[in-house]
Amino acid sequence: MKVKAMADQHLKYGIIGCGMMGREHLNNIALLDNAHVSAIFEPDAAMREAAAPLAPEATFCDSIVSLLSRADVDALVIASPNHMHVDQIQMAAASARPLLVEKPLYTDPSQAAIIQEIGATYDAPIWVAMEYRYMPAVTRLIETIPEVTGGVEMLTIREHRFPFLTKVGDWNRFNANTGGTLVEKCCHFFDLMRLITGGEAVQVMASAGQAVNHLDERYDGAVPDIWDHGYVIVDFDNGKRAMLELCMFAEGSRHQEKISAIGAAGMVEAFVPGPTRFWPQSAGEPPVAELVISPRDINQARREEIAVDPELLKAGDHNGATFYQHQKFADVARGQGTIEVNLNDGARAVAIGLAAQKSASTGSVVKL
Repeated sequence: MKVKAMADQHLKYGIIGCGMMGREHLNNIALLDNAHVSAIFEPDAAMREAAAPLAPEATFCDSIVSLLSRADVDALVIASPNHMHVDQIQMAAASARPLLVEKPLYTDPSQAAIIQEIGATYDAPIWVAMEYRYMPAVTRLIETIPEVTGGVEMLTIREHRFPFLTKVGDWNRFNANTGGTLVEKCCHFFDLMRLITGGEAVQVMASAGQAVNHLDERYDGAVPDIWDHGYVIVDFDNGKRAMLELCMFAEGSRHQEKISAIGAAGMVEAFVPGPTRFWPQSAGEPPVAELVISPRDINQARREEIAVDPELLKAGDHNGATFYQHQKFADVARGQGTIEVNLNDGARAVAIGLAAQKSASTGSVVKL
């Protein structure tokens, strides 16, 4: 991977896709020192109009080929719909620029081999965007686990949140475009499971379905098939176990994510609120992320708030994580730092999600 070390380089970004997540990337790049967005490809006129004020120096390109041909692009961000990622990564490979690509890396099992080939031939760093790793409360949880738990044995991740938002062309209403909810939404959590347990998944059991959301919607006569709730249990090769509980009709929850890591010595939990922009004023001040440390002696339990800069909360929906992720990626793009979420990490998270989709669909345990 060829990246010349240029610590003081003013980074110029090319962005592919400026929907909701693409605009979050624009907001956070604008907060970086010594960086700006110079070129954008976004085929939807409404999304271009929404993105233009966030990147006033950017030129809107009429194609990805046009964007990649520009000399004023040092690094790339792909934030397009899921099913477009693989083709666009392949297009980017010819330019050999550092790349931050949104999750999920791919949506269909047949694409796994293509991702492996890209990893062997892409001549620049590729960072897979797994924002949940960089939520301050989750970062603090991961730092605290060894001391508090004595080594995690069980990991539980719960997300209680709002339904899927409306996207351009309603692409996120169908499994064919997303890979399924347990890929689209949950590869973040399977990535965290691998990171926290330090193991690789060996079997997956899941129960999931569509109970409430989108059932009254029709798109060209088709009913959305995207699931809105489920449970997933993952066994790892080092004996650790993890479970995910997802409900996407539970926006009344005070905290959107709760992560509990338990070991022989005790438990540590992170509580992360959802996007500030969705918190109703009638409910008072929005909640602050928290860390709760619970040794097996209840008298030693303690709680700490994990405050996040309001400017970072305003810049996106991931509790400040996107900014911290971009700081690290910018270091890599300048020839410093280390890729923390590589293609293998992104691919394995998708593989767990696809296994969970299959398990829930068939009612069987899926081996990896």
